[in-house]
Amino acid sequence: MNAVPLVVLVGATAVGKSSMALAVAERVGGEIVAADSMQVYRGLDIGTAKPTAEERRRVPHHLLDLVDPGQPFTAADYVRWASAAIAEIRARGCLPIMVGGTGLYVRALFRGLFDGPGEMTPLRETLHQEAAQMGGAALHQRLDAIDPEAAAAIHPNDLFRIVRALEVAAASGRPISTLRAEARRNHIPVPGPVMTFGLERNRQELYQRIEARVEAMMSQGLLREVRNLLDRGYCATLKPLQAIGYRHMIGYLNGRTSLDEAVASLKRDTRRYAKRQLTWFRHENEIEWLTAEGSTMNERIFHVLVERIEGTWLRAA
Repeated sequence: MNAVPLVVLVGATAVGKSSMALAVAERVGGEIVAADSMQVYRGLDIGTAKPTAEERRRVPHHLLDLVDPGQPFTAADYVRWASAAIAEIRARGCLPIMVGGTGLYVRALFRGLFDGPGEMTPLRETLHQEAAQMGGAALHQRLDAIDPEAAAAIHPNDLFRIVRALEVAAASGRPISTLRAEARRNHIPVPGPVMTFGLERNRQELYQRIEARVEAMMSQGLLREVRNLLDRGYCATLKPLQAIGYRHMIGYLNGRTSLDEAVASLKRDTRRYAKRQLTWFRHENEIEWLTAEGSTMNERIFHVLVERIEGTWLRAA
């Protein structure tokens, strides 16, 4: 077993993962491996809260700026890049710290991927319309009829995962539980000890931090960043430019909304995204959750993480 552990820190957007990981990495000699589906794109900096040049000088960062916005990038690509980065960091005797809020990337690295369908927007929209008309419980019952195992693992109120499971079954003709089981059997796990932590906050405090982050992004030049991407010839319909923040600024630039409306929608959709992230990570049983509340509590969490990491590292060595 590799003596160097892999530390994973997850949580909702704006909860404070990046700053915590940076402080811990400086203390223990770690390097950060991003787990963010948008930070892999070059030129998407402000809207993705990408680490600054100064932060990257303080601590080495990996899996940032890998491809241009017009290039495809999948979870399978992420697994290949992340596995290589983790092995390289460990080979140098340093500690890899994976940080991010893209749950699919984290799950793919540890549990593998099944060769399922891509996004199916028309079907997804239809299922959401049906849920609005009949209620999410009706869709959960439908899932239970075709995939009892998946239904048993998904809460009846978790519409996001219910829709995804129905979507996969409709496109592939196979239950999502079967596809995931096959992926786990065929997956080669990341070697060495793994420590997974989740950072959380009071919901109201998290939402206040989200609003403050959006305001900071606007003052830092998010609108200018989006305009520059469009001026460089990138199509507004590209997946990265349909991400939160970018599509809102494009809506303003195209005259569909006022700037105030775009910013208000950006705040609202970021709050909704944070809620979906929490729902996703709450279904990952191996996560040890740590609650942040103000600077004093953050200092306590910092010391908890350092003590756990150093204790595991020393025992493994």
